[in-house]
Amino acid sequence: MATTFDEREEGFEKLFAHDEELRFKAIARRNKMLGLWAAGILGKSGADAEAYAKDVVMAEFEAGGDNDVVRKVATDLQAKGITEAQIRTKMTELLAQAVAQVKKSG
Repeated sequence: MATTFDEREEGFEKLFAHDEELRFKAIARRNKMLGLWAAGILGKSGADAEAYAKDVVMAEFEAGGDNDVVRKVATDLQAKGITEAQIRTKMTELLAQAVAQVKKSG
């Protein structure tokens, strides 16, 4: 028979797992939106823009973190005069949008 403490612990574990899942989804969505934004600057559209956005999402998994995403996009946008600071600002804006979208979709 489970104790109240065990039930609370299980509840917290489920909440943590749920929060981590939402965080993962929001970051993946943010990275895709960032990729589409960068693709537009690079003059890509349609399937080319989608493929580029997918590459940006995959950059997250190279070493795990925002720095890989920023590095990829900054390298690609360097010739367009876009700075890392501008990319990080855009990432912050897009994360807020992505979190709202993920929460809305459930």
